[in-house]
Amino acid sequence: MSALDRRLNAYRPDLAARSLEGRVDAARFVDGEPAHVVAPVLPVRPAPEADRPRDTEFLFGEAVTVYDTADGWSWVQSDRDGYVGYVDAAALSYSQPAPTHKVTATRTHLYPAPELKRFAVSALPYGSSVHVVDTNGRWSQIADGQWLYSAHLAPLDHRESDPVNVAERFLETPYLWGGRSSEGMDCSALIQFALTACGIPCPRDSDMQENQVGHRVDLEAGDFRRGDLAFWPGHVGILCAPDRILHCNATDMATRVWTLTDLRAHIRRVEGTEMRTLRRL
Repeated sequence: MSALDRRLNAYRPDLAARSLEGRVDAARFVDGEPAHVVAPVLPVRPAPEADRPRDTEFLFGEAVTVYDTADGWSWVQSDRDGYVGYVDAAALSYSQPAPTHKVTATRTHLYPAPELKRFAVSALPYGSSVHVVDTNGRWSQIADGQWLYSAHLAPLDHRESDPVNVAERFLETPYLWGGRSSEGMDCSALIQFALTACGIPCPRDSDMQENQVGHRVDLEAGDFRRGDLAFWPGHVGILCAPDRILHCNATDMATRVWTLTDLRAHIRRVEGTEMRTLRRL
């Protein structure tokens, strides 16, 4: 059988998602069990080993399907973007109610009571989802009893209107390979945040985005527009003006704006390659 992308298809020699029966070889097929992430940020690894690099991150409230749990690790698939990997089993809940709201601030703190002077016990990053059970003035209480500032929330069906405006909120966010939060993110996570906030479906990794998002336009024509996505090997950025690009990059180790002239010179000089694809939303 032809190999399927293991980032998006849950299969191993011993076990696979039932939806893949007949498409992959595995000793056993299962339906999986629904769960939600209850850690603010949960690293996802390609193997059940703590020293392996993260492939991506799941965020608080994210729904996943759990196919296997052993030795403190769960093998799961995100319901949000389909990503498959291994996570800390203790960071999952099988009884968490479905989210009602999402976090729209780059970061919001959680408090034990609806009082701003109380000690903030933790924080949730942009993109987290929560189940609101009560409100008190400017505050919202979520299912685990903690409180957060209501203005940092929006209903799950809320849509932004401009992906560039969303991306610009993350200026100076540190670069982190596999990161997907305001603590640190990579180039494709920035694009995924910007597009999905506006209701535009967007896969997780830059190679997927290069093949699936929007439509391809002629790069050589030089018709660059605000909101276009520019790709070169292993990287993606979003144009915030016809001659400027916003990207989370390992050169600056941060999310920064570069001119297209500087960018194209950089990738020729340092990476020995060229910008290869321009896609329009």
